[in-house]
Amino acid sequence: MRRLLTVVTAAAAAAAALILPGGVLPVARTERAEAASEHWSAREAAAFWTEGRMAAALPVPQPDPAAGTVPHAVAPARPAARSAAPAPSPASAPSPAAPADPAQPDGPVSPEAEAEADAEAGAGVDAGAGDPAATASSAAGPGTTGPGGDTPAPPPAPEPATGPASPAPVSDPESARSAASAKPAAAVLPATTGVGQDFNGIPVVGRMFVMQGGGAYFCTASVVSSPGRDMVLSAAHCLLGTDTRQVAFVPQYTRANPRPYGLFPVLRDAAGRSKVWIAPRYRTDGPDRAATLDVAFAQVGPGADGLPVEDVVGGNRLVTGAAFNHSKVTLVGHPASAARPRVCVNRTTRFTSRDPKSPGSFLRIDCTGYPGGTSGGPFLAHYDTRTQTGDVIGVIGGWKTGGPTADTSYSSYFGAEIRKLYRTAVAGARAR
Repeated sequence: MRRLLTVVTAAAAAAAALILPGGVLPVARTERAEAASEHWSAREAAAFWTEGRMAAALPVPQPDPAAGTVPHAVAPARPAARSAAPAPSPASAPSPAAPADPAQPDGPVSPEAEAEADAEAGAGVDAGAGDPAATASSAAGPGTTGPGGDTPAPPPAPEPATGPASPAPVSDPESARSAASAKPAAAVLPATTGVGQDFNGIPVVGRMFVMQGGGAYFCTASVVSSPGRDMVLSAAHCLLGTDTRQVAFVPQYTRANPRPYGLFPVLRDAAGRSKVWIAPRYRTDGPDRAATLDVAFAQVGPGADGLPVEDVVGGNRLVTGAAFNHSKVTLVGHPASAARPRVCVNRTTRFTSRDPKSPGSFLRIDCTGYPGGTSGGPFLAHYDTRTQTGDVIGVIGGWKTGGPTADTSYSSYFGAEIRKLYRTAVAGARAR
């Protein structure tokens, strides 16, 4: 290890504008519904997640196959971190290619498939939208992992036609000035392909803190553009567990400057459950058999100043139906014991598992030094150093919840099921 609400047609249409398989359209601002039962404000979250508690938090434990859920330790015990590969191949060397996987498309989804997905979303039959209570809560059901193998990757398929990332709009000119003045200078990306290095982070990526049992834990998460401007993205295995609580997102966390943009609490529904969306099949089949669905969306409330997270730090654009192979992807994650996050740039290739207990095809990237804690970190294509945002095409997770070593990371493929999950989350976030 490393490291349901019914779909509203209008919400589905708004969400579709953010995740077109052939490219990304500007986000249309919509009215944000008041959360009638948050029960967890930014001020309360900040009082709970003190600097000391954040610094002492451990990476979210690996799902326990015997228990069927995330372990609930009375006192936090450090989970096994991903070990270094005994003899990693050069990070920039080409990976062998893989035969086509009929279950996962290599390129953008066809217009016919997109239309079918739109119709299903509008009719409220989204994959993962059947049971509101089940979909809007953290889900578990791990299995065991077995050996997998690398198989060759096909020639790179055309990527979605997207231009340079543009700054996310903010609520008013005064907020825009504040956000611009608060944003640090553009981060310098590593010069050596495939070699990770510590850096001061970027505003759209941070730590997601959670309480489970008696332990304080964290994963990496990032802001994804949404109509409500209040959505973050992480790995599903990071938010499993029926008692996952006190969940909060802290953008650009570093030990020296723990809250440069404040803290954003994950909202709760009327029953007190965190507003987190995980595909039901991931819950029922577990992180092994459903490794292709290791993705979670969460709705966060405003910060202490009342502004939604995307107005404060910006947001990455979610892209689904793209290629497995990308020539340049930026990987960001928060390692377990590091004082600062880590960044790396390399190409992605397609990895198809040979293990029948953990089937599917995944994005793979060779980047050194991504141990426990980096799960949920975004794979960013078309990263713009000026806006410090990009197109999010994956998150660290998926096969073996991100991979067995710290120098090669994996992601579930963002296809039709992830697109549906996003639409379900957008619809659920709008619901009172």
